[in-house]
Amino acid sequence: MVPLAWALMGAGHEVKVAAQPDVTDAARAAGIPAADIGDRFHGLDVLQRHLPEGVRPLEMMGPTPPEKMAGATKLWETHARYLLSSYLDFARAWKPDLIVSEQMELAGQIVAAALGVPSVQHRWGVDPLSGPSRASARNFLHGAAERLGLDGLPDPDLLLDPCPPALRHPSAAPGAPVGYVPFNGAGTAPEWLRGPAPEGVRRVVVCLGRQTLVLNGTGLYRSIIAAFDGLAGVEAVVTAGAAFHEGFGQLPDNVRVVEPVPLNMILRDCDAVVHHGGANTTLTSCAFGLPQIVLPQIVDQFASAELLAAAGAARVLGEAAPQNDPNQVREAIRDVLEDARYLKCAQELRADMEEMPSPARVVEDLERLAA
Repeated sequence: MVPLAWALMGAGHEVKVAAQPDVTDAARAAGIPAADIGDRFHGLDVLQRHLPEGVRPLEMMGPTPPEKMAGATKLWETHARYLLSSYLDFARAWKPDLIVSEQMELAGQIVAAALGVPSVQHRWGVDPLSGPSRASARNFLHGAAERLGLDGLPDPDLLLDPCPPALRHPSAAPGAPVGYVPFNGAGTAPEWLRGPAPEGVRRVVVCLGRQTLVLNGTGLYRSIIAAFDGLAGVEAVVTAGAAFHEGFGQLPDNVRVVEPVPLNMILRDCDAVVHHGGANTTLTSCAFGLPQIVLPQIVDQFASAELLAAAGAARVLGEAAPQNDPNQVREAIRDVLEDARYLKCAQELRADMEEMPSPARVVEDLERLAA
């Protein structure tokens, strides 16, 4: 959502991000004014508490089936209910003309209705979550909305969707398109990574977000790293926090491990991406027209992987056993690099995304809505 905030500020509007410090840290790093609401969220606590040492969620629970999606969103419902009064106090003092929330942030719609201003909901990307969870959210938040004089949880006045048509989930309500502009945080790419790989060498980036390693993903990284051993003419760039590097063991000669680098700074000269199916990583890889190898780990990542595969732009290893097998990971990497159909389909996804209206164009729609 950062590029939309930039577009609003660039058009002369006053923007403020009201959120818990996990989010306001990122907003301020992107140059967007922010107000802290509540304490840090620590959203991984529930998962981490029940994970045996060295076991990641996929190994313990398997892929998240569609019927479990609604139950996976209870954290957001609780978040909305218990921070609603703080958000409302801030909004009454700041007096916004429009409230924009992300797809699972439910308090924004209630606050907007209580203040009598329009609300906009902005999807992360592939969205198998908000549709199945809506009935549960309406029930859980009904009392809180009713005490503010509302009939219940309101629907947003506008829903923005950054997904190209091929990646729109069948359970997701139709939304208005908004072009995806890659933003992956602040940072600096190493000098050697700012240009293409040596001639005749194909570069593959491995990026599994920041949560995968925290959720006991070191063994998965070792499997992926081992998969590159013996892949001739391929250079792997693995991004991971420095605290985890030692756990990866001896690296093959064609693998480099670097601290996290914003993906949009390094993908222009790459040939493929290995990732976990996270929303931002998925759409960034698609925006660069790159074929992908997807190893989903939790919740909505499985839907992202399935739709990428259906669009012909990715190979997917959706269960723990093949992900943990370097030979199967190696075969998926080799297939994506050598079969030109993956690149063709990935470039078609990029072309579809380039046809979507830019955040700067969408600002005009938000101005009319606010007026």
